[in-house]
Amino acid sequence: MKNNRALGRHLVAEFFECLPEALDDIDFVVQTMREAAVIAGATIVDTSFHRFLPHGISGVVVIAESHLTIHTWPEYEYAAIDLFTCGDEVNPWKAFDYLRKKLKSSRTDVTEHSRGKYSDIGVPEGSPHKIAT
Repeated sequence: MKNNRALGRHLVAEFFECLPEALDDIDFVVQTMREAAVIAGATIVDTSFHRFLPHGISGVVVIAESHLTIHTWPEYEYAAIDLFTCGDEVNPWKAFDYLRKKLKSSRTDVTEHSRGKYSDIGVPEGSPHKIAT
């Protein structure tokens, strides 16, 4: 059996037909992205968001387990979202479902990528994600 464990899970998502008002409200986007991180089980380390003029927001929630990012185009009712989490305790799909609901996206396209596959980097199957020092 091939080793399928990995250091991280990375969801690359497109959210279509979202509420344009939500995508252009920086306070709402920051709060929603932070809530998504908590719902996924992540530990927030820092955040950085910027609102562009005339519209659009880009931002990142840095988590101990990696990051969640968003880039919005309210004029197209579209958001590009990356949810990259490491370890076994954080579930990026919980963040995805929460964001889909909060942004009221009626259509999404998402792909999950395994990052740092154990078999590719030479980590034995039974190894923990982090080695104690």
